[in-house]
Amino acid sequence: MPISPDRILYEDQWLLIVTKLPGELTVQGKGRLDRLPLLDFLRKDYPTLLPVHRLDFETSGVIVFAKTKAVLHKIVEAKFEGWKKTYLALTLGPMRQKEGTVDIPLKARSSEGVVPAESKYKVLIISPAASLVELSFERGQRHQIRQHMAMIGAPLILDDVYGNEKENRKFQRFLKMKRFFLHASAITFPHPVTGKEIAVKAPMPSSFKETLKKLRM
Repeated sequence: MPISPDRILYEDQWLLIVTKLPGELTVQGKGRLDRLPLLDFLRKDYPTLLPVHRLDFETSGVIVFAKTKAVLHKIVEAKFEGWKKTYLALTLGPMRQKEGTVDIPLKARSSEGVVPAESKYKVLIISPAASLVELSFERGQRHQIRQHMAMIGAPLILDDVYGNEKENRKFQRFLKMKRFFLHASAITFPHPVTGKEIAVKAPMPSSFKETLKKLRM
């Protein structure tokens, strides 16, 4: 059974861009074998497909795939120049500063030393319990948003790695959920072959919308 057409956000002879569901693996990893990873599922119709980047298991939204090794090589060779990713996140408590930039180096993916990392944020909605925040960056590091928000005292609710354990237990009981809310809402980048700017947006998952309603946001 092919992917639902409404999950395909963009496609041409070089690229396939789809929306990833929360609770869906991008590629095969350890554990969580109850559902076929997105890449394996897509390869039934696109056998040569390769992931350009990945999203965490809990994270939903825009994800880009290359249809050939040559296209992937072009993107990597250009070092993702001109790429901008935008996310929506639910963070703990009402954030006082409505917008700003977190410019704190993070551990390198190789785990050797630290690398520069910058996340721009803008608070969209606040409630007594949480804030809906829009974040963007150009070159992201592993768990960048989750780490940066925790570093400024606004961790993602239900984040069991960087979040507030005591508050998370309260949210679990209230929301009847255990995963954090992070959605890759948009991405823009220069096409690796044509050079044309590609701009794609992914709709917010229903579970995210329902949670906003529960939090009166």
